[in-house]
Amino acid sequence: MQSNLYVGTSGWAYPTWKPGFYPEKLPAKKFLEFYASQLNSVEVNYTFRTLPTAKMLEGWLAATPEHFRFSFKAPQRITHFKRLRDCDSDVAQFIEALAPIRDAHRLGLLLFQLPPNFKADPDETPSRLSAFLSIPALASAPPIAFEFRHESFFAEPTYATLRDHNAALCVAESDDLVSPEVHTSTTHTCFRLRRNGGYSPTEIAAFSKRFAKLAATRETYIYLKHEDEPTGALNATALLQAAK
Repeated sequence: MQSNLYVGTSGWAYPTWKPGFYPEKLPAKKFLEFYASQLNSVEVNYTFRTLPTAKMLEGWLAATPEHFRFSFKAPQRITHFKRLRDCDSDVAQFIEALAPIRDAHRLGLLLFQLPPNFKADPDETPSRLSAFLSIPALASAPPIAFEFRHESFFAEPTYATLRDHNAALCVAESDDLVSPEVHTSTTHTCFRLRRNGGYSPTEIAAFSKRFAKLAATRETYIYLKHEDEPTGALNATALLQAAK
């Protein structure tokens, strides 16, 4: 398996994944442990609304092996309420809350997902994105990825700003929008595969080859969509197995 390839889903605490993914009699408190036996990373969306406690993070660490990586979605206070403005203290608090994961060397990336009505501001100097990425707390932060959901961001000024700060453009695919595949970081990249209904075995096989090439040169994080059915988890498991 590619050591730099991390594959998972957006969360794990879904009882509706029984019995397709989780065994029928598996208790909820064992979900993460079983999940980590099948996949090697997870995107934690919990942090979009609430910061985790140290006790919670320590429990997650205890339930997963050393190679497992946790990525975290940035709080909505940063991305949706303040919209990247005047949030130095919020960013610092977010990063500090993840200290147990960071200290255990189990931290994947931080995902900053912007709302669909958030447009680029090419006439601002410096741009809001550039000013945000210059926040001191981000200088020593783990890998960062941005998911833009307005087409105005898909342009060279955005890519140049991300390159200047070694931040990745999250390549996101949904039924409504597909991000360009532009790799702006030299050390990591991120894909969020969100298409409804999941992916066919042929598509999974193609993904495995494509992502293996990327993982040869950088940490590559792949997260599939959570649905009521375990489609995303099964697709992720198949993708990781194909990469072995």
